Amino acid sequence: MPLSKRWTLTRYLIEERRRFPQASGDLNALILDVSLACKAIARIVAFGSLDGGAGGATPIGGDVNVQGEVQKPLDVTSNEIFVRLNEWSGHLAGMASEEMAAPHQIPRAYPRGKYLLVFDPLDGSSNIDVNVSVGSIFSILRAPADAIDSGRDLGEDDFLQPGTQQVAAGYALYGPTTMFVLTVGNGVAGFTLNPNFGEFVLTHPNIRVPADTQEFAINTSNSRFWEQPVKRYVDECLAGKTGPRGKDFNMRWIASMVAEAHRILMRGGVFMYPRDTKDAGKSGRLRLLYEANPIGFVVEQAGGRASTGRQSVLGVKPTGLHQRIGLVFGSCNEVERIERYHQEPGPSEAPPPLFAERSLFRA
Repeated sequence: MPLSKRWTLTRYLIEERRRFPQASGDLNALILDVSLACKAIARIVAFGSLDGGAGGATPIGGDVNVQGEVQKPLDVTSNEIFVRLNEWSGHLAGMASEEMAAPHQIPRAYPRGKYLLVFDPLDGSSNIDVNVSVGSIFSILRAPADAIDSGRDLGEDDFLQPGTQQVAAGYALYGPTTMFVLTVGNGVAGFTLNPNFGEFVLTHPNIRVPADTQEFAINTSNSRFWEQPVKRYVDECLAGKTGPRGKDFNMRWIASMVAEAHRILMRGGVFMYPRDTKDAGKSGRLRLLYEANPIGFVVEQAGGRASTGRQSVLGVKPTGLHQRIGLVFGSCNEVERIERYHQEPGPSEAPPPLFAERSLFRA
């Protein structure tokens, strides 16, 4: 389709709104504000160290976020951009972010709306210094009715909603091109930023994740900490054509979840950051509210599946604002296989040497 005939993000949202004549348009306006924040971050990322420091990779002197992770200047800048471009418009009752320990209250000087915005302002920021694609992830929820009516400050509990209650979700990818991938509960669409006129243009309508794949992504350096079902799955993939799967697999690992998710949306695959025994105090590495849930919503709207390995991640009731969780997502047949391995008894362990076939008691 000629570029001049492609829909912009604005037109796409207008067309989606027409399915709901009673809609106020607040959600559309909020998504456009989010996309504006992503454009601003994309510009800073593109300039890198040329911008005098805001896009630099050098960590801030000893500062860590609520996750205990060292903050980079662009982590802080990106968070500030999200907050400042979304707090004033009257569409939000509150925000929560990876970089903020507690919910951000909408200043009293601004009107308050009916939605909540949770986000990871810069996913994969540890890769900036090696020029790997990074991104932003966001999720939109409805604010509790009593908070809207009373105008009270929002607490952590107001954000603890399962992924099934998301109104919209998506991510921006800052790579060779900047893309904005979105679901409003009616499939998934991808938009590419046209630098000539600064608009996101629909380039990937109706994205679908293939049901089958021969590609998986996992950090194999953690293999000694994996649970048995994950070991079984990866071992079968690595066995190739002569193994139980009867086909060869390729392995990928970018260590930037937005980039991993985008690759899977474009050509299929399965991503695994499962629960393991590396840190007994954590049930996973990824954050449920602003990483796993929005990516899970996008993937499932594209025909894939997102899981903890044991159940749909979208059905998990959050217990904390920064709760971590194991995550497996991608081509549905592969994710369902991994879930099945978690439900089945594992392969029989080898008998102890004393009672093995060549033991003291052999004939």
